[in-house]
Amino acid sequence: MEQENLAFHETMETHEILNFKTVCLLRSKLMQGICFDNELKALMEKDVQQSIKDIKEILNLYKQSQLLK
Repeated sequence: MEQENLAFHETMETHEILNFKTVCLLRSKLMQGICFDNELKALMEKDVQQSIKDIKEILNLYKQSQLLK
């Protein structure tokens, strides 16, 4: 099966989503340091782990970009 490249606008949208998910990851990680509620910390850790998975998936999609080739 042939792999298709992303169009320019899809590449830009993917880049925006990647930036957003990165900011979310950083914010959750930083907030864990100042949070005293263990349940909230656990919830933020789940968010961090999910964000890492999402970023890896987005990066794989982003590699299909014509701009990176």
